[in-house]
Amino acid sequence: MTIDIMRRFFMWCLVINAGLLIWWFLFFIFAGDWMHRMHGKWFKLSKEQFNTIHYTGMAFYKICMLIFNLVPYIALCIIGK
Repeated sequence: MTIDIMRRFFMWCLVINAGLLIWWFLFFIFAGDWMHRMHGKWFKLSKEQFNTIHYTGMAFYKICMLIFNLVPYIALCIIGK
C-alpha cells in the first residue's frame, strides 16, 4: 500500500465522518424535540440530560475524528512530500 493510497483513505474517512457529524448536528437542531420524544419512550431522560448526552457525544465524535482521521492524514501529507 502506497502513501498516496493511505492519504486518500484518511481523507475520505475524514470527509465521511465530518458528513456524519454535520448530519447528526443538523438532525439534533431541527428534529431535537422529535428525537427526545422517541428516546423518551425507551429511556427516562429530561430535556437537559438528553441535550447533554448528545452534545457530549458530538464532542467525543469530533475529537476521535480529529485524532484518528485528521492527524494521520496530515502526517501522511508531510511524509509524502
